[in-house]
Parts: sequence; structure tokens; C-alpha cells
Amino acid sequence: MASCTAVPGPAPSSPTTSTAPSEPTATFNFGTASQPLGLDPALTADAESYRVTRQILEGLVGVDPTTGQPSPQLAIEWSEGDDGLSYDFKLRPNVTFHDGTPLDPAAVCANFDRWYTYPQDVRTKAPGITFKGVFKAFSDTPDLSIYKSCATPSGDTVRISLTRPFTGFLQALTLPAFGISSPQALAAQTANVLDQSRDGQPMSAYANHPIGTGPYVFTSWNDGGVSLSSYKDYWGERGQIASINFIPYDHPQARLQALLDGKIDGYDLVTVGNFDQLVKKGMQIVQRDPFSVMYLGINQAVAPLDNLEVRQALEMAIDKDTLIRRFFIDNTAQATQFVPPKLSGFNNNAPSLGYDPDKAKKVLAESGYKGEELKFYYPLNATRAYLPTPEKIYAELSRQLTAVGFNIKPVPVEWSEGYLQKVQSPGDHALHLLGWNGAYSDPDNFVAPLFGETNSEFGYKDPQVFSKIDRARGLPEGQDRTSQYQTINAQIAASVPAVPIAFPISALALSDRVEKYPASPVLNEVFTNVRLKP
Repeated sequence: MASCTAVPGPAPSSPTTSTAPSEPTATFNFGTASQPLGLDPALTADAESYRVTRQILEGLVGVDPTTGQPSPQLAIEWSEGDDGLSYDFKLRPNVTFHDGTPLDPAAVCANFDRWYTYPQDVRTKAPGITFKGVFKAFSDTPDLSIYKSCATPSGDTVRISLTRPFTGFLQALTLPAFGISSPQALAAQTANVLDQSRDGQPMSAYANHPIGTGPYVFTSWNDGGVSLSSYKDYWGERGQIASINFIPYDHPQARLQALLDGKIDGYDLVTVGNFDQLVKKGMQIVQRDPFSVMYLGINQAVAPLDNLEVRQALEMAIDKDTLIRRFFIDNTAQATQFVPPKLSGFNNNAPSLGYDPDKAKKVLAESGYKGEELKFYYPLNATRAYLPTPEKIYAELSRQLTAVGFNIKPVPVEWSEGYLQKVQSPGDHALHLLGWNGAYSDPDNFVAPLFGETNSEFGYKDPQVFSKIDRARGLPEGQDRTSQYQTINAQIAASVPAVPIAFPISALALSDRVEKYPASPVLNEVFTNVRLKP
């Protein structure tokens, strides 16, 4: 095993060496846009779920807040084999899970083995599992999977082996979905048996009470939100905050009022309608760099959306400038592809049909479209970084599409009642509103989960694009890899499997009590790094 790049980690820190108080004492109330969809991040790809579980679970690799690059977390250093098919991770010593069991190589492998061997029942009930989006397949089709095995070559080292090189592997491990859970808790709470339900969302007992190694311990989850408390045996700095309460407010105005009334110390996803009010009240606003894309989803499994001309007419009917000006924060950029401009692989020349309602009418008429009803799904009572006011965005989009001749039938669905599952599973959704939050700095994170294989969200089938994405993710960093992703972006854009609309800027609002908040484009915001004024 030759060392390619060894990345040293900091020695385990002690609260006595920190500038933060030795014992956290503060309570911090944070307003969220909704309840989490579950607290098992391996099965729930939801921003509000991740916000909570990032405090509880940690992965082998973290995110450097300055560079966005992988940094030591549960692994203090790692090395890559000469062939790019294996990685050795040296674990941080003296780390325990919240249930008192030790973090060791066997515990890490138990988590990887769990993800790799999910039974079909779990995959059906939890579509969009991150492991599949990253590693392509599970243990029942090993030839298709990038993941091969997890081994324990020594008492403090884990070896992850791959079937083929994957350039974004370390970046992918920073995803909250790869947080390491206590194997004892996974077994005791039957994490792979989704026999419980919360707001219609299938989940396991473990998804109601996760146990990791992070700085905060799960305390409770009820209608009033989720509560966490500081983990007294945490290996790192514990910060100032002893208790966190994540309190849901479905409506942006309710979050704003809660902040003004002093009920919360901050909230995420400031909307255009609230921006000026916050400024006038002297509240702090912290903006994040854009790292998400909002799109109109198109399901080609529903006729006549399998017709390219119909999809092209949809694209030309959309006035993106009006949507951005009315519903997104200033400096939000128009999107013509799914990879943001800051990433390698962004294609300045990706084909775009532009806003042309007259041509949209003409193309639609020539396509043979006969006024078939198109069910347009959109979420209610949800605010996401990529979708600040979905009801208003739907209304404007529907108006624009109807104006060129589309027959739109609205299908509103409560976010908390399975919206994601409905639009990502086989069904009658012709059109839908959704977006993608970038989770790590690699173009693969944007194109592979959405368009790397056939899925039920888009009914998209392009073996050539699938093959190109599969090849690109294994190429070393450099011009060849960048060019490949530029080609992929152009090919996706030309076939219009969905219409990218905006790269939104998101923002948080904070009370004067907050001195520093660790805003992150990938939402890697751990509350031990929040600094409160004396």
C-alpha cells in the first residue's frame, strides 16, 4: 500500500485549550423550514434532516470551512493506494459513540456493510439512497458497484476498497449520509426495518433516535421540533452551546416573526419578501455562495413528454428572469445547466433555447401535442435553499406554460406528507418543482445523482450519457476530466430531461446575540462553531 497523499489531522483537542468556555452553558433556538423527514441520514436525503444529523453523526472525512476540501474528522490521516482502488484511514483515538461504545475499525465497516447490503424493501421505501447515487449499486449487483469492501488491516486502520477509480471518493465521504452510527444502536433499533411512520414518512426506530460520535446527543423529537444536548465526552471542542432546539415554522413570515419576538436566535432560508423587513429591524443577514440548482422536473415516462419537441417547448416557455427577479434573492444567477459556475466542468457554451414564447407555441403545435393534461406536482409549506416559495413559483410557472398552450393540472402535496417520495417514485407526475443542494465540490455530485442512470423522477434514458458520467468520475483531476463534464453538461442540456432555472443564493437571519455563524455553501454548519456575544 503506497502512500499517495497522507493528510494529517489535528491532535484531539481539549476544552481546556480552547478559547471557548470549558463547559457549554448556552441554549440556542434555531428556526427551521420544516420538521426533518427522518434522522437516519443514510436513508433521508433532506436538508432539514441533515441540519440535525450533522450535529450528531460524523464521517471519516470532514469539510475544511476555508477551502471546502476534505479534512480530518474521525480519520486523522489517510493514504491512497497506487492503483486508486484502495484507501487506508487511520482512526482518531479514544473516540466513543454516545452510547459509550468505542469507535473502532469494525464499527466503521459495520456501517459500510449496512449501506452496501440494504435489502430491497428498504430501497423501495426510501428511494434516492445516497449510497447508490455515489457508489452506483448494492451487493446484489457487485459488478456495477464502485464500492467493493471494507477491511480492518490493523487495530486503528480501516481500508476501503473500490472496484474502479473514483476521483471524488474523498469528497463524497464528506456527505452527511456517510456519518458513522453506533453499530450497537443500529442493531438494537433495527435500522433496516422501516416499520414506523412519522407524517407518512416510513422510517425505522433508529431514525427516531440516532447515535453517533458528534458534539451533540439526541434528546427528543416531538411536534415542537428536535432537541439536542452537548456530549460531555466529545473528543473535540464543545463550544458555547449546551442545548440546541430546532423549532419548525412552515411559513417564512412565521420564522421572521419568531426571530423578531426573541423566540429563536436565528433561522435559515430568508425569502425575498422578508429581506427588507429584516434589514429595517437591524437583524443580521448572512448569505451563502450559491451551490444549489432549482429546476422544473420533466417525467419522460408520461406521454407526451417523451417527445423532445414538447420538452423544448417547455424550456422556451419559461421566463427565468421574471422568476428570479420576483422570487429569489438578489444576485441569484440564471441556470442553463445543472453544474454551478464555480465548479470545473461548467460549460459556458451549453446549449440553451432561451425564453421565446412565440417559438414555444410553434414548436408545441408542430410536436403533435393535443392538449393532454399534464399533472404538475409542487410542494406546500416548504422552503428550501433551491426553492424559497414553491407555491408562488408554481403559480408563475403554470401561468407561463399555460400561455403557450400547455394544459396544466395543479397537484399540490404537503412536503411533510411524502412530496419527495411521490416525485422520485414511479407515478403520474408529469412535471414537478424540485432542486438539488450541492454537498461536495465536484461536478459529479450534480450530474451523477440526477442523470447518471435511469430513475423514476425523470424517466431519462441515455446510455451514452450514463457511460460518459461513469467514465468521468474515474478520471484524474485535469483538463480531460473537465472537458468530459463540459461535454456531459452540453448533452444533458440538449435533450432537456429537466429545465434548470436558477442557481439560488440562500441566506440566514440571526439575532444580535450571535457573533459568528459558520455559514457553508454545502450546509456543513456545526453548532460548536457558533460564537455568541458575552
